[in-house]
Parts: sequence; C-alpha cells; structure tokens
Amino acid sequence: MSEVVLFDELTAIHGKKIGVATLNSPKSLNALSHDMVHALLPKLRQWQDNPDIAMVLVQGSGEKAFCAGGDIVHLYKGMQNDTQGAQSASQYFCDEYKLDYLIHAYNKPLLVWGSGIVMGGGLGLMAGASHRIVTETSRIAMPEITIGLFPDVGGSYFLNRMPKGCGLFLGLTGASVNAADALHVNLADHFLTNERKQVLLDQLIEVHWGDTISLNHEKLTKVLSSLGAEVKSSLPKSNLVKHQQLIESLTSGSSLSEIVDAITTIDSDDKWLQRAQKTLQHGSPLSAHIIYRQLQTSKPLSLSDCFRFELSLASKCAEYGEFQEGVRALLIEKDNQPKWKFATIDEVDPQVLDWFFECKWQASNHPLAELGLRPIAVGQ
Repeated sequence: MSEVVLFDELTAIHGKKIGVATLNSPKSLNALSHDMVHALLPKLRQWQDNPDIAMVLVQGSGEKAFCAGGDIVHLYKGMQNDTQGAQSASQYFCDEYKLDYLIHAYNKPLLVWGSGIVMGGGLGLMAGASHRIVTETSRIAMPEITIGLFPDVGGSYFLNRMPKGCGLFLGLTGASVNAADALHVNLADHFLTNERKQVLLDQLIEVHWGDTISLNHEKLTKVLSSLGAEVKSSLPKSNLVKHQQLIESLTSGSSLSEIVDAITTIDSDDKWLQRAQKTLQHGSPLSAHIIYRQLQTSKPLSLSDCFRFELSLASKCAEYGEFQEGVRALLIEKDNQPKWKFATIDEVDPQVLDWFFECKWQASNHPLAELGLRPIAVGQ
C-alpha cells in the first residue's frame, strides 16, 4: 500500500534543507483523509523544530489537484453508523483543525503549490500558509452548500476578510474562482505558471538559507516575486474584480431571503454568474442559513476562536443528517437530487438553526481549547 503522504528533504547548496510533503492520492484528487492528517501533523511539527529545515513545501500528486477537499466519502460511510459515526466525523474535523491551525501558526516559511483543484479541506491547508502559489489551472471553491455543510476549515475567518460582499457571495454560491480572483480576495500571494515549477525548485536549492527565520521568509518572497514578474501576462482575468460592484449590491440586503432573492434573480448572460445562481438555487436552504449566520457570528472572532466555533458547527452537521444527504446525492448515488430537510429558505425552522449554534462543549473541555494559548508545534 502506497503512503498517503510522501515526505522528502531536499538539500540546498549551503547545507540547509527543504521539507517537501506531497499529498499522494491522485485518484481521489488528493482528498484529505484522516490518515493524511495523522501523517502531516507530526511531520510538520518535527520540521518546525528541526534547525536544519529552512522551509517547507506542501503540494499535491498529479496535475489535476492540490487537494479537492476533505475525504467526505469516507466520512459519509462512517456516519451511517449513527452516534459512533458522528463522533468519528467530529474527531476527523478536530484533527483537521489542529493541522490547519499549525499551518497558520507555522514560524518557518511554508509554501503551498495550489495548482489545479483546491476546494474545501484543500483550501483549509492552503489558506494559512505563509506563501501561497496559484497557477493558470487553479480552481478554488468552498462549495459546501451543495452537500449540506458550510465553509469550514477557517472560512469564518478568511471569508470575513475579503473585499465587501465577496465572502458571503462565495459562501452562498460555492462559486469557483481562478488565480486572479484568489489574489484579489487574499487567498493567494503569488502567481506562477505550472511550467515554472521546476525552475522554482531549482532556485530554492540555490538560496543561501540561514538560521534567521524572518530572513528566510524574505528570501522565499524574493524568489517568488522575481519569478512571478516573468509570467504576469499569463494571469487570467478575475471574475470577482469584474463583478465586484454587483456583488456588493447583491449582498447588501437586510435579510438572507432578500440576498438570496437578489442573487437568484440576476438577469445575466455571464456564465460564471449563471453557475453561481444555479448552485445557490440547488443548494441546501438550511446550509444557506447556517452560512449567513456563521459569517455574522464570527466577524469579531480570532482565528483560534473561529476554529473552535466551526468545530462545534461541523460536529452538529455530522449529527443532523443534511450533510449526509448532500454527500449521498452528489458523491455516493450521484443522482443530484438531494432531499433537503427544508424545501426553501423561508421554511427553515429557527429552532433548528439555533441548535446548530449552541456549542457542544464548555470552554474548559473544548477539544481545541489550547489553540492560540501556546505554540501548537511544541511538545504535542
């Protein structure tokens, strides 16, 4: 059986090393499994504590995807086992959040090569990296509304920090964004073409890495900026920039119903907008409510508090059944006919919605209680 994550260490010419982690499940588009999380957590901690490692590169195997999301097919199969399955899903989410937080808090330069499909859990890995690369084939989305979930793995944090209206629009519509869009909404830092990847690796080997972490960050930024300047003309046009004013207008309504009505009734020939409309129309009405309240509730929260908030919300989703039904319809039986608990936005029961936002744990016994309190990479 092949390893789900391949680890390598490249030796630079001046003796320091580059840690390379490759998600190794190309058939599943490198879907983030629990085994991958279990492999990545200790290795990233080890590399952070190893003075010989100057920087880390995380990439996906194959050309189609960095990571197409969490391994929700496996989660679905587990959730068929009622309570035990929901507990297993909750543990997966918990460990995934620990990994994502580690990446956000990583002190050494951590580069994610976000080429191809980057969705859901893949974006959770990428969002917190210090140096995030997108390419001409990058296709990024948080399409959880299509499976009865919500934009997790930090969506509460990064969606709220996008240009006005973009976070809510992307959360409700699951719209796919390209490299230029990702740069616009701060989901990426640099654009390179796929053909320049080997050139990048060659140049990283040539860098005179040192013991000063801040200088190593600067050295990596310098390499990426220089290479990026050479391929600027290959950057695709941004749909979000093109429609920024419209998106602000569509999401300015005073209620979810008003906003959903505005988005779904746009009269436009633009194919990107039409796909966004269709996804919202066919998505879970309950998820739409959850996403709307999620982004309102999490606005003042720190990153660690967002992760704690989302873990409870995700665990409730694993219990309730909407998530299971969405996965069944889209990925298991593939009939694309989910039987949502509520047929429309207006039919969603406020008491059900309130239940999702009641935290499963007290602050003292929350599984992620220690996030943000001390360096997560040390002694865990």
